[in-house]
Amino acid sequence: MSENDPTFSEDSDSDDTVTPSSGFPAQGGPAQAPGPQSQGAAGATPSPWSAEGAGHADAASQDRQASQQQSGQAGQSGQTGQSYGQDVRHPQGEHASPAGYAGGSQYAQAPPEQQPGQAGGYGNPYAPPGAQPYPGGPDTADAGGMQGSGVPGMAPVQAGGGKPRTRGGRTKLVVGVAVLALLVGGGAGTLGGYLAADGASGSSVSSLDQTRPAKQTGNAPNGSASAVAQKVSPSVVQLKTVSSQGAGEGSGFIISDDGYVLTNNHVIAGAAEGGQIQVVFNDGQTTSAKVVGRDPTTDIAVVKAEDVSNLPAVELGRSDDLRVGQQVVAIGSPYELAGTVTSGIVSSLHRPVSAGSQGDQTTVMDAIQTDAAINPGNSGGPLVDMNGRIIGINSAIYSPSSGASQESGNVGIGFAIPIDQARRTADDIMQDGHATQTFIGAMVRDARQGGAQIAEVQPDSPAEKAGLKGGDVVVKIGERRVDDSDTLVAAIRTRAPGQKVTLTLQGGRTVDVTLGGQPVGTN
Repeated sequence: MSENDPTFSEDSDSDDTVTPSSGFPAQGGPAQAPGPQSQGAAGATPSPWSAEGAGHADAASQDRQASQQQSGQAGQSGQTGQSYGQDVRHPQGEHASPAGYAGGSQYAQAPPEQQPGQAGGYGNPYAPPGAQPYPGGPDTADAGGMQGSGVPGMAPVQAGGGKPRTRGGRTKLVVGVAVLALLVGGGAGTLGGYLAADGASGSSVSSLDQTRPAKQTGNAPNGSASAVAQKVSPSVVQLKTVSSQGAGEGSGFIISDDGYVLTNNHVIAGAAEGGQIQVVFNDGQTTSAKVVGRDPTTDIAVVKAEDVSNLPAVELGRSDDLRVGQQVVAIGSPYELAGTVTSGIVSSLHRPVSAGSQGDQTTVMDAIQTDAAINPGNSGGPLVDMNGRIIGINSAIYSPSSGASQESGNVGIGFAIPIDQARRTADDIMQDGHATQTFIGAMVRDARQGGAQIAEVQPDSPAEKAGLKGGDVVVKIGERRVDDSDTLVAAIRTRAPGQKVTLTLQGGRTVDVTLGGQPVGTN
C-alpha cells in the first residue's frame, strides 16, 4: 500500500504468527467444478493463498516491516499469533504472505505430500519499529491471496492486554479456515479407505446382534445444540473453487432466498478472477456461483448462487449483544465433512486478530474468540447463538506449532468476524459492488510502553483535521484501552464512516476524530 493510502502502519516485536489456513493441496491437477445441479465437486477452496494449491496459509512470508499503514482503520495490536516466519503457498493462487509470519500452518493436518494450506507467511506482525504502510509495506501476498504483512500476523491479543507469549516454538494463528480439498476423492477416498480397513479387520461386531434402543422422534429441545443445527444447517453451504492454481473448499451461509451467500474472502479469492465457484447445498444439490464483491481488509465476500429461488436464509443476530461465557455453535465443512456441527462458548470478545493481507490490503478483525472446534474448511461458515441466529463468521484459529511445515488442528482457540461488522460490509457489497472502509488517515506502530504510536499523518485526513501528529501515542479509543496498533486498527474498523470517536493520548490529552470512509475491495 502506498504511503498515500489512509491506512495505519504497525510495528511489533511479537513472535506470534498467523497463517491463513487453506486445506490440503489439490492432487492430480486442477479439477473442473461440476456444472449447476451436478453433485459434489471435488475441489476445496484453500484459504486464499497458495499458488500451488498447497494451503490457505501459505503466503510467502517475509519479515514484516516495522510499521504497517492502516488504511483508515485503527487496529488493535493484539496479535494472536507469532510473526509468520515462513512462507507457505496458498492453494488458490493467493499471494504469499510476507515472511513475517513464522510458518503458520493452515489447519491442522498436512495433506498427503503437501501441507494442507498453511497460511504462509504473513509478514512478521511485529517488526522492528519503523512505520510502513499498513499492509506491511513490501510484504505482499500473491495476487489472489491474503498477504501476511504487518498486521496480518494474526496474533490475537489477550483481552485487555498484550500479545500472547509462546514458549519453545512459534505460535501462529491459522487464518482462513478454508481447506484445500484433495481432488476427486483424494481426502474422502482416504478416509473411506481407513474406515473400510478398520471395519474389515479383526473380530466380529457383537453390537449388531444386540437389541437396539427405540428410535427417538420429535424435535430437539429449544436452546439445544441439536435444535440450532436443525434450524441453521439447511442454510449452510459448501463452496468449492477451481482455478488454474488448483481446487479449494470452504463454507458459507445463505443470507437471502434468491441465492446471496456470505463467506470469507480467502475462501473464494483464488477463483475470483477466471476461476469457477460451485455451491453445494445442504440437500446435495449444486449450482455455480459468481462473486458479487469481496473485501480483503475485512476478509468478507458475497457470492450469488445462480438459477435458484426460495432458499432458506439464515436469521442474523447482533454480535454487540454477546457475552463471554454464552454458548455458541459452529457449522461448516471441515476437511470436506459437510454439515459438521461443533459447540462451545464465547471465550473472549474484541480480540484484535491480524490475519494477513492481500496486495496492499491488510486483514484485521475485532474477533469473537470461541472454543468451539474450528478446522480447515470451516472458514466462511456461521457461528450461531442458541436461538439459531448468526453472530459471527468463522475465519481463523490459533495454532501453536514448531514450524511452518507442520499443521496443527483445533486447540480450542478459534476466531470469528462479528456479524455486525460483516452485515455492514455485505450490505455495501450487495448495494454498490464494493465495501466502504473506515479510516483516519495515519500510519501507526506499536509504542514501546504500550499503545499505538502515530508515525505519520496523511495530508487532509481525518487524523490531520483532528490535530493528531507524528509521535502521539493513542492509549484509548472511547472507553477501550489500546494496547498496540492492531487494537486501534480493529477498533476503528468496527465503526462506520462519519462516526465521531474520542482518542485519549499518552499524557491524558483527548482528541475527537470524525472517521472517514473510502471504497475498498473488488468484485
